[in-house]
Amino acid sequence: MSQNMMTGAEILLKALVDQGVDTIFGYPGGAVLPIYDALYQQEDIKHVLVRQEGGAAHSAEGYARSTGKVGVLLVTSGPGATNAVTGLTDALMDSIPIVCITGQVATHLIGNDAFQEADTVGITRPCTKHNWLVKDIKDLARVVHEAFYVARSGRPGPVVIDLPKDIQLTSGIYTPPAHVQHKSYRPQVKGDLNKIRQAVEMIAAAEKPIFYTGGGVINSGPVASQLLRELVRITGYPITSTLMGLGAYPSSDKQWLGMLGMHGTFEANNAMHDCDLMVCIGARFDDRITGRINAFSPNSKKIHIDIDPSSINKNVRVDLPIIGDCAHVLEDMIKVWKSKVLRPNKQALDGWWKQIAEWRARDSLRYKPSNEIIKPQYAIQRLHALTKSPNTYITTEVGQHQMWAAQFYGFEEPNRWMTSGGLGTMGYGLPAAIGVQMAHPEALVIDIAGEASILMNIQEMSTAVQHRLPVKIFILNNEYMGMVRQWQELLHGNRYSESYMHSLPDFVKLAEAFGAVGLRCEKPGEVDDTIKEMIAVKRPVIVDCRVDKTENCYPMVPSGAAHNQMILGPEDDSHRDVSVEGMALV
Repeated sequence: MSQNMMTGAEILLKALVDQGVDTIFGYPGGAVLPIYDALYQQEDIKHVLVRQEGGAAHSAEGYARSTGKVGVLLVTSGPGATNAVTGLTDALMDSIPIVCITGQVATHLIGNDAFQEADTVGITRPCTKHNWLVKDIKDLARVVHEAFYVARSGRPGPVVIDLPKDIQLTSGIYTPPAHVQHKSYRPQVKGDLNKIRQAVEMIAAAEKPIFYTGGGVINSGPVASQLLRELVRITGYPITSTLMGLGAYPSSDKQWLGMLGMHGTFEANNAMHDCDLMVCIGARFDDRITGRINAFSPNSKKIHIDIDPSSINKNVRVDLPIIGDCAHVLEDMIKVWKSKVLRPNKQALDGWWKQIAEWRARDSLRYKPSNEIIKPQYAIQRLHALTKSPNTYITTEVGQHQMWAAQFYGFEEPNRWMTSGGLGTMGYGLPAAIGVQMAHPEALVIDIAGEASILMNIQEMSTAVQHRLPVKIFILNNEYMGMVRQWQELLHGNRYSESYMHSLPDFVKLAEAFGAVGLRCEKPGEVDDTIKEMIAVKRPVIVDCRVDKTENCYPMVPSGAAHNQMILGPEDDSHRDVSVEGMALV
């Protein structure tokens, strides 16, 4: 074969290398064996063999979220592609750029119900930004480069390239496109300057303002986070964030109100409710933030900055929309603020901060400590105290432990917090941690888990061991599907239907069975030493931290309530407006 001629599999890998890909997460099968054969004969791309294709998708997500690069996974046709669908949907909901390459039966067999055939393009159309079925070798290089452009541009997200086996084996010439751009996809990155000037005037005139930020700030890149910090500091205004936006603004800063939403702080949710101006930056007004829409921040003007036009006025009507990339818009806002030499209304702002201080004094994250039993909040606090570092990355599973991690593990930098927000995918944390560890070999990567959620993808422990990835799994083990049990207690009369985890494995023995290290702590006095031992071990570790089985995650906004109607805890009966199963709503 001439030097210029390459098989489709080789063209694919050449295009990936040209896109800067150094790691692929995947699982082989008949429809992708030509690609795996080409992988075997090259040294530019590392392949991580996962144990199930869903793990490959979440690993690619973890890689992408911790690096800002596009994550890549490779799966076979049929069940390989369908197993990846949950991860693709998760990435779509949380705006994570991943490229999923799926094998497909040969083109002449498509539609014949061939072995391991599935309509991958049809199945993945609702859960990707875009997908392609490549039927001509001449299109392959263009499609690969186009796929990366679509995945990373505008509002990031997942894409699929469905590649029939005969195209992988066909020979062609690799010709990279001179200018990579989709023929119809042109996201707007620069905001309208007139609207930005109007927004800055509104911000300067506000008396009770708040910045409400989301994952879009982090997706925009580290510059956006730095610009956000500058804007918040020069205005002196309070700031809160969604679950996905944690780390864009330092949690230790005095202007930080904590996370808002269903399990957000009392001060954040009340400030959002009572503000006269809300500046939404890279967030989408989802239901976990707004509570009951008709009671959401009823007296505020709203500015919404987002790169996705479809997010504007989708859930909440806003007064001033600005379509553009967060970094570009924030940069222009700061320039306009400084050029106009604007100053906030100091008297009004002082009064606003005084009100916020009163809300803060409620100490909504308080819990009753114990010397006998490990409180989950205490476990996270100690984990944070002993592991906080710019080189620590946290992933989570989904449930109570996820919310406690968001509340008690303070994040100072972006891209250190990987969690499933929009889809709420149990089993996300371990494979995501594997992706993070591959991207950052020297980092401390910890998956904060629940004993129920970790079992969803526990097979990926084998991946961690095989690839010598020293990920740490810190299980808050309460022997329940904790968030399900909490809702059953508060809203369903203590009827714990199928939420108790019968026949749990011995997690220490399970770790050892995989060739990892297992540790256990059962008393508060054992927590610190267990965490220190976990850190010291340079191998994968599972920590079985036995916590209070009945502890609930507060604050909590019940479904259907307004976002300022919060259950603060079982003993809080002040400011009672309504009640849910005997619990105080504030």
